[in-house]
Amino acid sequence: MALAAAILAGCAGGGPPPPEWRANLSGAMQAFERHYLGGDTALAEKEMARVRIEIGKAGRLDLLARAELIRCAARTASLEFDDCPAFETLRSDAAPAELAYADYLAGRAQRPAMTRVDEPLSRLVAAGVQFKQTQISPGEISAAVDTASAEGWRRPLLAWLGVQLKRAEQTGDRAAAEYLRRRIDFAGQR
Repeated sequence: MALAAAILAGCAGGGPPPPEWRANLSGAMQAFERHYLGGDTALAEKEMARVRIEIGKAGRLDLLARAELIRCAARTASLEFDDCPAFETLRSDAAPAELAYADYLAGRAQRPAMTRVDEPLSRLVAAGVQFKQTQISPGEISAAVDTASAEGWRRPLLAWLGVQLKRAEQTGDRAAAEYLRRRIDFAGQR
């Protein structure tokens, strides 16, 4: 949730309460993250549509680019990699900080100063970027599993458990592989 708040912070400021569309945007973005990370794709997509509607009220393509970047970050945390096509269509409308973050997600740049590594989603995003670059250790994979588990984020938990399972199978650790299969089966139940 803090990632959405940090990236969307540019659309709010001090003083009087923000316009209704900004409050609605913040709520929709947080709901998108909650549903997406929780594994409910249909509700996440419904909230992302609401995000687009709220941003459309202001005609702010820069905010739409930020929102798409948040979506890409959530996907990266869940080891669902793509080239962030929705963001890429808005690249020319994005601010330098968002461009730097997009390059980071793509594995082409270091983590920008604007990201907080002490926040759970940021830690999972960082682990996802490391995984994409094949620069992740078994301990960092375990930390990603623990983070997703502690937050109750089913989608990234299942992805990271899958990584652990593959490693256990590759090393021939049958006991660990069996445990991880049981854990995946249990976590995947609805």
